[in-house]
Amino acid sequence: MPKKIPWWLGGILMAILLLFTFSVFGADRGIGASTYVPYFASILFGLSPDKYKYVAEIQNSGSWESVMLIGVLVGAFLTSVFITKTFRFSVLPTLWKERKNDSVKSRLLWSFFTGFTMIIGARLAGGCTSGHFMSGMTQIAVSSLIFGAVVLVTVIITGRLFYKRGDQL
Repeated sequence: MPKKIPWWLGGILMAILLLFTFSVFGADRGIGASTYVPYFASILFGLSPDKYKYVAEIQNSGSWESVMLIGVLVGAFLTSVFITKTFRFSVLPTLWKERKNDSVKSRLLWSFFTGFTMIIGARLAGGCTSGHFMSGMTQIAVSSLIFGAVVLVTVIITGRLFYKRGDQL
């Protein structure tokens, strides 16, 4: 049985993390993750900050987000292995098999399509999903509140359309 952390402790820890990241001792900016993608692409394709204005704008934040995302990946792995003891690797989750199909190809295509669509929408909204939800909403930013409401409505509609009507979670 995995260890349960009280919701209020998670809230306190998140508040401390956000205070730290907004401080001059942290990143001096909010938490986000999608800037890492163009930052990594600029490194991969050798795009110069002198030649590309956007690449120059994301140099500091992109490098910080790279470290954060690697830390999240490693931290989640270590937590699932050593603390909650729930680690398992699965390309085809049980719920997907029960509700949709047994096709790995179908699962990977849907995952790519929906993830790509969400990242495009988040960038069009002027941020990323984690930036809007964690940093923007804690600051009560109107754009983040609108983004959150749109995501909530979209998730409900998509869930109704994607899964059969009689399915229960």
